[in-house]
Amino acid sequence: MHGFPAPAPVDHETSSIEGATAHTVDYVASARYSDLSPLVVSRCKRMILDTLGVTVVGSSTEVSGMVAAYSLAQQGVRSEPAGSCALLGRKDRATSAPLAAFANGVSAHSMDFDDTWHPATHPSAPVLASLLALTDLLRPVTAVSGRELLQAFAVGIEVQGRLLRTSAQAKNIPWRFHPPAVVGVMGSAAACAKLLQHDPVHVRNALSAAASYAGAPMANAGTTAKPLHAGNAARFGLEAALLASVGMKGNPHILDMRSGFGAFFDDFVPETLQDFNGGHLLEKQDVAIKRFPAHLGTHWASDAAAEVRGKLAMHDGTVDTDKIRQVVVHAPKCGYVNRPIPKCEHEARHSFQFNVCTTLLDGTVSRQSFGPALLHRPQLTSLLRRTDIRHSPENVKCFETMYVDVEVRLRDGTVVTSRCTEPYGHWRRPLGRDDVVAKFRDNAEAVLPGSVVQECVDKVENLENIRDCSELTDMLSCP
Repeated sequence: MHGFPAPAPVDHETSSIEGATAHTVDYVASARYSDLSPLVVSRCKRMILDTLGVTVVGSSTEVSGMVAAYSLAQQGVRSEPAGSCALLGRKDRATSAPLAAFANGVSAHSMDFDDTWHPATHPSAPVLASLLALTDLLRPVTAVSGRELLQAFAVGIEVQGRLLRTSAQAKNIPWRFHPPAVVGVMGSAAACAKLLQHDPVHVRNALSAAASYAGAPMANAGTTAKPLHAGNAARFGLEAALLASVGMKGNPHILDMRSGFGAFFDDFVPETLQDFNGGHLLEKQDVAIKRFPAHLGTHWASDAAAEVRGKLAMHDGTVDTDKIRQVVVHAPKCGYVNRPIPKCEHEARHSFQFNVCTTLLDGTVSRQSFGPALLHRPQLTSLLRRTDIRHSPENVKCFETMYVDVEVRLRDGTVVTSRCTEPYGHWRRPLGRDDVVAKFRDNAEAVLPGSVVQECVDKVENLENIRDCSELTDMLSCP
């Protein structure tokens, strides 16, 4: 992208380095919109629409309010319209690009409603939040077109997918580092470097700087701190690309070294990165778009519980839970999603038990399920106290192969069971276009006028024809 910021001089000593880093850098620098197949473009637009929706509705959460207040406070009392960047879902337009990326990334992940990929990560939130902030930052200099945004977004997704395939460990649900904080910041940096039209040397330096920002512990799952991971990935990826523009340098072999990006995986194989030649992983591997705001693993549990409920429901559609003696959930051993009696909404979003029992009671899980009125109702608490979770060694915690069985044992001795091997919304059973749009509408209309919501759907579905993507941030930041 011409005009801002001025590129630093090329370092010819690092411009011809070979290896996994160089291979990835060359991909980022040389990627073109014409390389994207119609399927990849379609999937990118679907991911963008979904992420915009979860960002807007997420802006109303407590953690997003805290982060927005913090981000706006950094501006002090000055009003600086030129270069100010949008906080989606809010009228405020007065913060810096990195802080806007931070706040919007937090909003996107604040309800755990954003998409999930395999190997496991939340790919879209960090990339889109950073690109929209950069789009606003560039507005005084140049307009970012829909094709430029799509191209950069696809690059950011692709880099994450490639990095995740350097480790067999990454195929399973994570236990140590939260992936958006590891690969998300790298994807964000790559996407922003692409939008800034960085040459290979500056792309390399952006990725190297981003690696120094990477990493966040899984211990914060189920707390208000977890959304910070996606927000920081967006913020720091953008900062890394901007710093590279003005001459920041890092290790030119950052993706080749165990002490570089390999520090995040015990079984890191950097040579894997050199196996990618042409095509896009998104063409072969779709994402999962969630139907309700909770950890993806709980969607297996909810779908299995819904089928059991269908067998137990009375003529009026309700289930007499007093007849239930015990509920047994057979799920992969995943400690941070095993929460018998969640104390707050964030714990409930990471609880097999909560989502099974909520589905048995209500027939579904929704945004409203995590509010205090439903979260703490006595009928749910009673059922949770009768719920156990069990693990089978062969049921590995991997979104590609896992299953969840829900077994309901009645007081009269009847046992009703169901197994889910792939919930609706999984990449093997993707949400249809109408359901993706319906989810966006439901989320966006909680904050924005209906006319704006429809206009946003139209713009995203025709994104390749938009001349200035700041139209999106304008619409979505003026509730």
